[in-house]
Amino acid sequence: MDSPRTLQQAILYFADFDRCRDFLIDLRWPDGKVACPKCGSEHVVYLAKARAWKCYGKHSAPKFTLKTGTIFEDSPLGLDKWLAALWLLVNAKNGISSCEIARSIGITQKSAWFMAHRLRFALHHGSFDKLTGEVEVDETFIGGKARNMHVAQRKRRITGTGGKDKTAVMRILQRDGQVRTVVVENRKKKALQAEVHAHVEAGAALYTDALLSYDGLANKYAHQVIDHAVKYVDGQVHSNGLENYWSLLKRGIAGTYVSVEPFHLFRYLDEQAFRYNNRKDMGDFDRFEMAASQIVGKRLTWKQAIGMQDDARWAN
Repeated sequence: MDSPRTLQQAILYFADFDRCRDFLIDLRWPDGKVACPKCGSEHVVYLAKARAWKCYGKHSAPKFTLKTGTIFEDSPLGLDKWLAALWLLVNAKNGISSCEIARSIGITQKSAWFMAHRLRFALHHGSFDKLTGEVEVDETFIGGKARNMHVAQRKRRITGTGGKDKTAVMRILQRDGQVRTVVVENRKKKALQAEVHAHVEAGAALYTDALLSYDGLANKYAHQVIDHAVKYVDGQVHSNGLENYWSLLKRGIAGTYVSVEPFHLFRYLDEQAFRYNNRKDMGDFDRFEMAASQIVGKRLTWKQAIGMQDDARWAN
């Protein structure tokens, strides 16, 4: 059977465990030599009935499955459910709610919610390559009151955002390239310029609005300002690319998810950035395969997902 091109085809394709297994083996071990995630040994044997491998290396966890060492690890849900959910998440232009995932693949809403957050966590791509060329930068506020969070965590994570119960979000877009979206502590000069320096190569052409927090960037960048109180475009000086991205993000958060709590926001930003950065010259299967290639070496527990424990993105 050829690779799936639609959601219906994907659900039928991955309903067969052997296809799930072959797909993930090709993804994790392209040379076909399955290796133990614990010790790296290729001295393993497949146990068909258990759908697991046994490693003959000397360690305390000799058995492993396709889920071991991935975002799927320790989940009771089958790979058919996980791969169908991943397809849904990365190919829904405006995102997909946990209720819709639950209905589509036949699981509870609670399981779908946790599943979606684990998949969003996998979509985060911490690239060290800085953006170059022409780069647009701006920031906005996304509202939402934090519920189910200890007051100490709320004060530490959501402060100085410029409005009650709102979170400051910064967007950095390389024209004809990638977008990066990050939650920032506030809109002050120190916070915003730190993100610019972290994500943009020195010497790049930088376009921002007239916010005073961007003053001084001309020392390192070819910085030009567009004052939105006067006009929105001045030749090449504009942030229209970011406005287009923001409209997609806004539709997803306001229309699909309705309410996003601040301490989950960065994962929704990762999801939207992934889709935006992989929207051109890609079919649904290509985008899905790209996302699936990022599942290895990542883990999000229930406590981390609900804010009872820091995950790697929030660790001090």
